[in-house]
Amino acid sequence: MEINVPKNITETSFGYTLSLISGKWKMIILYLLSEYEVVRYNELQRKIGSITYKMLSSQLKELEADKLINRKEYAMIPPKVEYSLTNRGKSLIPILDAMCDWGSNERPDLYVCIV
Repeated sequence: MEINVPKNITETSFGYTLSLISGKWKMIILYLLSEYEVVRYNELQRKIGSITYKMLSSQLKELEADKLINRKEYAMIPPKVEYSLTNRGKSLIPILDAMCDWGSNERPDLYVCIV
């Protein structure tokens, strides 16, 4: 019987998960959407603060393509676009919560997580 051994980490379930949430901003975006549920583009940019409009747009498109967030566009002027987590995106929140708990335990002098 032949055992399927991955050639590298990207061929594992861990690698797959990392491919969805890796990058400087994706986990922050997911975290904020979990806290505020529905957020408009400009509001999300203000809450993050140091992200450029181009980078935020790129990260949101990737998260949407990976089916982690919903993008709802309203036909009005000026355009109104809202973002929220999909059920698939919500399933990642316990992982982010665990990371927050770990950080609280390791660095208790930091602010408590908001989720």
